[in-house]
Amino acid sequence: MPTAFGFICFETALGTCGIAWGEAGIVGSQLPEDDAAATRRRMQARFPGATEVGPPEEVQRALELVQAMLRGEPADVSGVRLDMTGVPAFHQRVYEVSLKLKPGETTTYGEMARQLGEPGAARAVGQALGHNPFAPIVPCHRILAAGGRSGGFSANGGAATKLRMLAIEGAMAQGSLFD
Repeated sequence: MPTAFGFICFETALGTCGIAWGEAGIVGSQLPEDDAAATRRRMQARFPGATEVGPPEEVQRALELVQAMLRGEPADVSGVRLDMTGVPAFHQRVYEVSLKLKPGETTTYGEMARQLGEPGAARAVGQALGHNPFAPIVPCHRILAAGGRSGGFSANGGAATKLRMLAIEGAMAQGSLFD
């Protein structure tokens, strides 16, 4: 895992999120916990030694994109510089494909596995997304289980948070997604 120099917690429409950064870019981001204090504790645990400080311009821009995304506004986060040091190669490939999905657009774990040229790797795709250190910048909430079901979600609130994020983005109800 790369070393984080700093982190910041910031308000969004979903609650308090966090972003940590280092020399090579963003090293991690965090969806809201139960409250701001819990998000701050999570950031401190994930990035020991990082100082809570004001972000550099590049990180401030990423923060603003996350805020816009979580308000349901168009926000292209694909250009945010992520430090993938220590992230397994397969996970990096999954995250790169995830970043190509536009707000409100979804795919399935199986379809993503096929896009990666690994048609039998739907479960591995799900595991990679479950370990996504960059949520919501890497929009793992846009990848669904077979038949349009929500599937799992490792963020606080689980699948309910995933569905809320998709609703904010205007994702169309498919199959049993919003059942």
